[in-house]
Amino acid sequence: MQRKLINDELIKLIKIGNAHVSLDDAVADLSPELRTVVPANLPYSIWQLLDHIRITQWDIVEFCLSENHKSPKWPDDYWSKNPDKVSDTTWEDCIEQIHQDRERFFDLLENDEIDLLAPFPYGEGQNIFREALLIADHTSYHLGEILVLRRLWKDWD
Repeated sequence: MQRKLINDELIKLIKIGNAHVSLDDAVADLSPELRTVVPANLPYSIWQLLDHIRITQWDIVEFCLSENHKSPKWPDDYWSKNPDKVSDTTWEDCIEQIHQDRERFFDLLENDEIDLLAPFPYGEGQNIFREALLIADHTSYHLGEILVLRRLWKDWD
């Protein structure tokens, strides 16, 4: 019972944010022309933030699934170059990949054969519980940046 409660809370934290806005809400109805705008004195666009969330979450999930996973090179491979334009298809594919990787992670989280707190036999002491918090924390940090940009551009209600 306690395991189910913990799993449910972690999943809600990752999916809907509890105290912060969800990913889907943060990017909903974003004006397409703002996807690749890089504001003065900042190094990235909303597209780059969204894609960074995708890459990082994918890396975390792959790490949890396999000791043979090789993480991308930090920081270069975690941040995509900013294109002039991001098509609706590319935008939607990125969001869909984030959703799919979440579901793969939730499958691990809900696997009763995996002890949430047991360190992986590889790595540096990471466990499923820690990685769930990492996904939630990392994503919420960058969603906050997205919301600030949208507010600056008056593209957020």
